[in-house]
Amino acid sequence: MRLHVADHPLIDHKLSVLRDEKTPSAVFRQLVDELVTLLAYEATRDVRTEKIRIQTPVAATTGRHLAEPRPIVVPILRAGLGMLEGMTRLLPTAEVGFLGMKRNEDTLEVETYANRLPDDLSGRQCFVVDPMLATGHTLVAAINYLLERGARDVTAICLIAAPEGLATLEAAVGDRADVTVVTAARDERLNEHAYIVPGLGDAGDRLYGIVD
Repeated sequence: MRLHVADHPLIDHKLSVLRDEKTPSAVFRQLVDELVTLLAYEATRDVRTEKIRIQTPVAATTGRHLAEPRPIVVPILRAGLGMLEGMTRLLPTAEVGFLGMKRNEDTLEVETYANRLPDDLSGRQCFVVDPMLATGHTLVAAINYLLERGARDVTAICLIAAPEGLATLEAAVGDRADVTVVTAARDERLNEHAYIVPGLGDAGDRLYGIVD
């Protein structure tokens, strides 16, 4: 597993505003969208392309376009929806699949309540988007879904990540697939409630409000 912590002053600035508890939901949503676009630029450095011949107004030349099969973007509901537009802005031809997952706050285990993915992901580059990599259990479950369908090239884009979650993911993936994590920050630790410290709170609640 590879970890890439994006290093850019605009990323640092936007993340600092996201962390601030006084930032309202409307601003939080806008900044998540902007931050994801910056992270997506880093995450797609190795997206597969192929050569094509094109005609400019001046001459014929060789260019490149995204290779087939198209990449797929998989937001983890519900918080991952806030990151979807930022990803598809850079990858407008990508397909979109959905995974609905939530953490049981008592057992900390992952529960899956929705799954909308192609049956065959062989040869597809998969981009999983989820704001928080905390315990790592949700991301492990999501990547397992992709691997069961034949995916072998998976990039996870997270706003922040905890060292415990990164270790859990690395141990779970092993050498089964080529997995990369792209994040804006590797935070300090998890607290006793499995929240990231210093973190930014519950990303879903801050994006969309509290839903019981």
